[in-house]
Amino acid sequence: MSSHGEVHAADATRESSPYVELDRSAWAALAHEVENPLNADEIRSLRGLGDQLDLDEVQQIYLPLSRLLSLYVESAGGLHRKQEEFLHQVQPQRTPFVIGLAGSVAVGKSTTARVLRQMLAHWPEHPNVALVTTDGFLYPNAELERRGLLQRKGFPESYDRRALLRFVVDIKSGKDEVEAPVYSHLTYDVLPDEKVVVKRPDIVIIEGLNVLQPARVREDGRTGLTLSDFFDFSVYVDAGTGHIRDWYVERFLRLRETAFRDPDSYFSKYGALSREEAVAEAQRIWDTINGPNLSQNILPTRSRATLVLRKDRDHSVRYVRLRKL
Repeated sequence: MSSHGEVHAADATRESSPYVELDRSAWAALAHEVENPLNADEIRSLRGLGDQLDLDEVQQIYLPLSRLLSLYVESAGGLHRKQEEFLHQVQPQRTPFVIGLAGSVAVGKSTTARVLRQMLAHWPEHPNVALVTTDGFLYPNAELERRGLLQRKGFPESYDRRALLRFVVDIKSGKDEVEAPVYSHLTYDVLPDEKVVVKRPDIVIIEGLNVLQPARVREDGRTGLTLSDFFDFSVYVDAGTGHIRDWYVERFLRLRETAFRDPDSYFSKYGALSREEAVAEAQRIWDTINGPNLSQNILPTRSRATLVLRKDRDHSVRYVRLRKL
């Protein structure tokens, strides 16, 4: 009898979960009648360093996701119209649909963001899709050094969180144009004289390590607004920590052969390292900076996402977890 009771209890636990979890094959089946708008050349251009993105991954994972997101965008438009009717007034054009995209360094979230941007722009209901990374909202290196935070770059406190929140508030306020700062991965710093201008997009994807951080508690015990308060949907790109560490080391080795050889690169000092030295240095950086940031700040926000993409060792998505409505 007890074994049957345990089974029923396990079933009840699964049924009471606030998430729907679909393995790769079940998720891929959701797009069997939808045409993939991207060709092989486009996919290659979107692929990040070390990512194993191919036509099958786009067809089986990102096509269903883009269709789901498109449905959410359409539903938000319908709700906007109903609110207009309820208030007996014609409101300004509805504000952009904002998608937050989070995950660790080296997990492939930048590639996910680029693929989603490209695919969502192919749906006729929302052709104007903007992508903004939070890297531009990092404090400049000089300011990080002044604050003693240069070795904690990427941690929540290394960002100008007020400026980032103001940017999203302006987007959600319906401003015609909103500016965001630009970051250079070559110089490893914010470019002081460059801005990206976002002009009345249908959708904005905001990609970054800490975009799902909860609001901070003030000294008086109150909490203010936080970035994710203004997200209409959020995605967390997930994988085993050991896999991500390996991917970081692999990416570091590829950069050692490419970008690190550029004399203008902030990391040009790593270009002359032997393979063994490069592996050791990459592991040290991961174990002292990126790994602790993942475990302390990024991974705890996974449960706040609307949808989680869980990757396998070969970068392919193994299952999708979606929060129930």
